[in-house]
Amino acid sequence: MSEKNDKDAKPAKKGGGMIIKIAMAVGLLGVGGGGAFGLVAAGIVGGGHEEIKEDKNPKLVRKGEVDPYAPVAKEGEEGATADVDGEGGSEFRTVYYNFAEDFTSNLRNTDALLQVNVAASTRRDYRVVMWLKKHELAIRSAVLIAIADTPEEDVISPEGKARLQKRLTAAINKVLTDTEGFGGVDNVYFKSFIVQ
Repeated sequence: MSEKNDKDAKPAKKGGGMIIKIAMAVGLLGVGGGGAFGLVAAGIVGGGHEEIKEDKNPKLVRKGEVDPYAPVAKEGEEGATADVDGEGGSEFRTVYYNFAEDFTSNLRNTDALLQVNVAASTRRDYRVVMWLKKHELAIRSAVLIAIADTPEEDVISPEGKARLQKRLTAAINKVLTDTEGFGGVDNVYFKSFIVQ
């Protein structure tokens, strides 16, 4: 009988060892699969398929660099000679866009009128100027709304005029951002400023 007990005991031992081996194999597969998933998710393995998005916004243009979006001046036209930049100041060149017509609006809570002629500046490539031309109607509307929301005391003091410049710059950039996805106007300058 003792021989039968020994034979019966051995198969029971093999079966228990087999279950442990299968459980260890499944556990190792799970750990290995999880590790592989983690490496792929982190981009360490197999991450070469993701494309890097190129920044397509207008770029700053250094003095002396060629602006790829600038219009080419024809022979004999104004601007046919190359601009000459100074050595000092900003390392970036500045381009100005002059609004052809004046902006005239009442001021907030008063009968006073403000009539201004403005220009906008950018240090970015010429796309900003093209967008200013393209969206001039919407920009005019935004500027007139900003002027109409200006109190009379802001058009008298230099500090108030500086605040108005910042508000006009923000209004123009908002229109450009809403329509083109990028503002790009650095500042607004007053060419004429009349309060009546």
